[in-house]
Amino acid sequence: EYPYQKWIKNVVDLDPIIGKGGEPHLFDKAELTRRKIAAGFTYEDMETVLHPMVADGKEPLGSMGDDTPLAVLSDRYRPLSHYFRQNFSQVTNPPIDPLREARVMSLKTRFRNLGNVLVHDEKQTEVYVLESPAISTGMFERMKNHLEGRFYEIDCLFDPAREGALAEAIERIRAEAEDAVRQGYGHLILTDERISEKMAAMPMILATGAVHSHLMRRGLRTYTSINVRSAECLDTHYFAVLIGVGATTVNAYLAEECIAERQAHGLFGKVSLEGCVKRYIDSVSAGLLKIISKMGISVISSYRGAYLFEAVGLSRSLAADIFPGMASRISGIGLSGIAKKVARQHALAFSPEVTLPAIGGFYKARAAGETHANDAKLIHLLQKAVATESYTTYKRYAEAVRALPAVNLRDLLDFCKAKTPAPLEEV
Repeated sequence: EYPYQKWIKNVVDLDPIIGKGGEPHLFDKAELTRRKIAAGFTYEDMETVLHPMVADGKEPLGSMGDDTPLAVLSDRYRPLSHYFRQNFSQVTNPPIDPLREARVMSLKTRFRNLGNVLVHDEKQTEVYVLESPAISTGMFERMKNHLEGRFYEIDCLFDPAREGALAEAIERIRAEAEDAVRQGYGHLILTDERISEKMAAMPMILATGAVHSHLMRRGLRTYTSINVRSAECLDTHYFAVLIGVGATTVNAYLAEECIAERQAHGLFGKVSLEGCVKRYIDSVSAGLLKIISKMGISVISSYRGAYLFEAVGLSRSLAADIFPGMASRISGIGLSGIAKKVARQHALAFSPEVTLPAIGGFYKARAAGETHANDAKLIHLLQKAVATESYTTYKRYAEAVRALPAVNLRDLLDFCKAKTPAPLEEV
């Protein structure tokens, strides 16, 4: 009935076109350091997370335990991805083995103006295809050149010194995105790369979710792709959250600049920069397969915009507006709280007194790092109390635990004593 064999030739595989080529250097050393601080990167992030992804070509291994405070309870800057917990399949939807069942899984990313998907015509097969939604800076630049004139770029920045500026910026990017789609642009670029002393980057999870949800409500989402350039994006979880709230492709340009810096110092041996970046992209892709497999999902398009997370520490009103359908059982901070955290970190980046990123302390306990419930001194006290059977030492341990800042939600609970005791026979 229809010449499908002819139409299918319209499908364009972008990887051979944009895959090969060099990787540009975007920042000098001073600017790179400033941007690392603004994004909240630490030396620990570089050594514990980024380096193994390049050196080994896969995600770093770690224990399942996490004794650090929830992001909403922490007094340290934490990326917005820490406020999201990945869902996993339970009872009805069995998980997939992303290694042994890789044949039935795919990260192929198709993007174009979908228009009316129910219409049978040649335009329905004018599709651009990528093997993975994670793309390098070089690939991104080459894709822009290949599809010249079809991209509309939106700066996702706000004035950290002005109250309410983040909420206004979100409304601005929503309006810009809607206007661009109505003008006929088939691809949107959301970027935070043009930060300055007076303009801070909004968390790109927030920006992506805001644009995706707004276009969905306007019935325009199928007419465009959302391509995200994020400084804060570093690990696989951040990629997954961006895709889960609506991103079509993701370019972690600052992470790539950090890879280039380490490669120039010879930390990856004789591997070229292009080879290092490919290893990073491959490790992210493998991690994404693992994440979607936990939900029994075999193709990334089923994960995109599905909000398969639980928000922990974000206000219910924010979740309902920007991440509709996502559970936020305990509520938490809203746009004003997020803006204050970003503003403090941004001020550090442009402070003349701060010249180096923080050491870290999230993954491994450090004196000047994040709070850890299983502090070395506490463990030593507990071991001593057990070994010597000393109740006095145990009391010192218990008092030290109670003196810790709130780490878990249960630490916010306390006993509510009745004004009059209940009769013993009623107990």
